[in-house]
Amino acid sequence: MGKRHFRKVRAKRLIVLLFIVLFVAPSLAQGAETAIEAVQDNANVVWTCVAAFLVFFMQAGFAMVETGFTRAKNAVNILMKNLMDFSVGTIAFFLIGFGLMFGANSSGWIGTDLFALSGRESNSWIFTFLIFQTVFAATAATIVSGAMAERTKFVGYLAYSVLITLIVYPIFGSWVWGNLLLADNKAWLADLGFLDFAGSTVVHSVGGWLALAGAIMLGPRIGKYGPDKKPRAIMGHNIPLAALGVFILWFGWFGFNSGSTTTANASIGFIAVTTNLAAAAGAVTAMLTAWIIFRKPDASMALNGALAGLVSITAGCDGVSPLGALAIGAVGGVLVVLSVIFIDRVLKIDDPVGAASVHGVCGVWGTLAVGLFNMEKGLFYMAGPAQLGVQLLGAGAAFVWAFGLGLVLFFLIKKTIGLRVSREEELSGLDVGEHGMEAYAGFQIFANQ
Repeated sequence: MGKRHFRKVRAKRLIVLLFIVLFVAPSLAQGAETAIEAVQDNANVVWTCVAAFLVFFMQAGFAMVETGFTRAKNAVNILMKNLMDFSVGTIAFFLIGFGLMFGANSSGWIGTDLFALSGRESNSWIFTFLIFQTVFAATAATIVSGAMAERTKFVGYLAYSVLITLIVYPIFGSWVWGNLLLADNKAWLADLGFLDFAGSTVVHSVGGWLALAGAIMLGPRIGKYGPDKKPRAIMGHNIPLAALGVFILWFGWFGFNSGSTTTANASIGFIAVTTNLAAAAGAVTAMLTAWIIFRKPDASMALNGALAGLVSITAGCDGVSPLGALAIGAVGGVLVVLSVIFIDRVLKIDDPVGAASVHGVCGVWGTLAVGLFNMEKGLFYMAGPAQLGVQLLGAGAAFVWAFGLGLVLFFLIKKTIGLRVSREEELSGLDVGEHGMEAYAGFQIFANQ
């Protein structure tokens, strides 16, 4: 009797165990997998939002750099431009630009939906992706401000800020990043194999070439070039403020580059290391280059050298070694000094903060450096010249698109609402003429300042 009872109990247990194995365990496993995916998705949202907030803070960095490198009589104007290019750019990108860049794209050239999100509000990820891409678009627009500082009409500045974030930046961006949101999209440069992880070309070169076009169309500041056509130094009024801006930008760049993963994973730390090494190398080599040329370790050049290193590593920060990052940043630091001198002394183009050199020239270098230093596809890693050729094509397309369209855009603004302030207003300062106030209350602004 006892043995028979024992067998029955054991049989029941086996049946229960079999039921658990066949029916309960798979459900539990599926539930655990779903929970893990939910945690990862939420972590991705949190990390990408934090990175977006860091990139937003870069607006403060640009404002401080540009204000410090220009004169006191134009400080309010610089601050207003950095505030308003983000504000009007946010609205323009939300309404039109985001759709042109990331909307459904079967041609590889331009998006066709997602304007003002157009019914996609049920997709929770799209809000995170939108805010991250919005701060990138604003960065491209604000780069232009520095090159056109101290002589641009405020209304003209607002007009081209809208157009940059509405059309110029998004359309080029769709050629490279147009498949980041909708994986089925075509993006003609990306489909060719062009690599620009965080935007050396998409953000920085596009902004830098627009800045160069704007500086050319405006002409130099009064007194910048003498009767003999030799350049005269127009010193910034607050180098400590400019230095603060560079440190803010350096800090924000960790979000710019590491955040471009849009995924909370182990690659974040690696990208932060390559980003930091390149910035440090750029600062050192720019200082040394300036020291050799000017016989002094020029602070403004060293500060721009750090930014040059950051711009240079942005395209390849995810795929180059730490030693490669050092080399890329070091070359960027040398290039920015030589480029600033060439644009100022040879081309006679007045760029008060060196925006075209930092973002345009070093953006091209960083893009080409991917074809050299990428650990899987780089020429220095025995992968052949194919990737370098694609990188050259992408960098060239960015120049033709941004510089060419920039010249047309600024010409049209110049001939319609106006691009440059009057001589009297430029001499007295844009703060009083454009905004009716001074940055430093009670500070008398002289025309020869």
